[in-house]
Amino acid sequence: MVITVRSLGLSGLAGYEVSAECFLSGGLPAFDIVGLPDAAVREARERVRAAIKNCGAKFPVSRITVNLAPAGKKKEGTVYDLPIFVGILAAGEALPPPPPDAAFLGELSLTGAVRGIAGVLPMAMAARAAGIRQLFVPAENAAEATLAGGLTVYPVPDVAALTAHLKGEALLSPAPVWTPDEDDAPLPDFQDVMGQENVKRALEVAAAGGHNILLIGSPGAGKSMLARRLPSILPDMTRAEALEASAIWSVAGLSDHAHPLLTRRPFRAPHHTASAASLAGGGPALRPGEISLAHNGVLFLDELPEFRRDVLEALRQPLEDGEVTVARAGGTLHLPARFQLVCAMNPCRCGWRGHPSGKCTCSARDAERYVEKISGPMLDRIDLHVNVPSVEYEAMRRRETPEPSAAIRARVAAARQRQLERLAGSGISCNAHMTAPMLSEFCSLDAKGEALMKSAFARMGLTARSHDRILRVARTIADLDGADRIAPQHLAEAIQYRNTEILRG
Repeated sequence: MVITVRSLGLSGLAGYEVSAECFLSGGLPAFDIVGLPDAAVREARERVRAAIKNCGAKFPVSRITVNLAPAGKKKEGTVYDLPIFVGILAAGEALPPPPPDAAFLGELSLTGAVRGIAGVLPMAMAARAAGIRQLFVPAENAAEATLAGGLTVYPVPDVAALTAHLKGEALLSPAPVWTPDEDDAPLPDFQDVMGQENVKRALEVAAAGGHNILLIGSPGAGKSMLARRLPSILPDMTRAEALEASAIWSVAGLSDHAHPLLTRRPFRAPHHTASAASLAGGGPALRPGEISLAHNGVLFLDELPEFRRDVLEALRQPLEDGEVTVARAGGTLHLPARFQLVCAMNPCRCGWRGHPSGKCTCSARDAERYVEKISGPMLDRIDLHVNVPSVEYEAMRRRETPEPSAAIRARVAAARQRQLERLAGSGISCNAHMTAPMLSEFCSLDAKGEALMKSAFARMGLTARSHDRILRVARTIADLDGADRIAPQHLAEAIQYRNTEILRG
């Protein structure tokens, strides 16, 4: 007798339906799993065998063949333990056949407990699209599965509870749809930063338009402190953005089972010893890297020149396309990577070039060599280059309270709302991602603006890319001012943020 049990698998970040076909036949006792299983799937034989025996059921003494279809796709992980368990017991008539609109996911322990798995959210979305209406998942993954919507999610604590439910003896209660609570955990606030008003303004512009920014200054000037406060002024994610980001974290195994939906924009800060694969993604299992984990959020690279050259160059294509393509022998993976890049660096290796103390020990050539670690094309993709001067003693002793993040965030949210209304229906939510036709439509300049841009283009040796990025920043500054058109003062402020002379001390 052949019993087919529906389940789900993962291909990159997308879920797809898998059928576990279980067949019991005569012959010498054996247990085979086919359909391109990896080592973890093959080891399900022992977990399922022990779970069946330890839940009080009788393990069939026959030849057992389990086919995971589609057989041409490689199956990975421990997600198929539960459907194999149900299929074997149903094929041996110890359980009734499962409902045709039900699917099963989960890893089994030897005692029969059902353990949590990674990637439940994208698999639940795939289940809904495949017409599945009942989804049986580990109890700790139930809240995450309800985020997909359109499913009755049953939390399964152990196989004894599942068998009782399928026999109709003691029904499991469906999990309620998870809704986020108010997140009261405070974020680092700009109110803690004394002075640095020009840098705060630049970060406000960056947050309002989703622009990339580079902070350059001596040690102790507050670069990292300022960068880590950027999330406190970013607008909230939409529901669609939150689901996208949460699905990526789910596949990476980083979801919090108590709070499966990301309600705040991700902030990722990899160490400068990170490899290109850890940043871009890949590895044996083709998993998302740091730039995908920062999707719809912030990627902070502190001590930028200390990152290896190949690691930084891996960012070039994702910064343009909002997507990273990982090609390996095991397959090709397309990962979303629409993040806001924030970088911090010293002006030279010793860090003190341009400092009032005059204690820099680097020659001009040493400083140039240090900055040359960052390629021109990489710098060209960063919208704002901002000098972070040393904080004066008087600024640290001022008694007035700096502006809190809440006030800055209100202005940022108003500017983002203007952008959403302007770009409605385009699939683009902020100025940093405007296309060339949008620049022509929304970033036109008057005669004074054209003269100013022409002068800056020739004087600063701008590229076509940097020209467009200046226009996008100017459009954001105009949005912060509530202006419908880009005025010369908006353009002038945008141009001064492209002053690469600060990179040469």
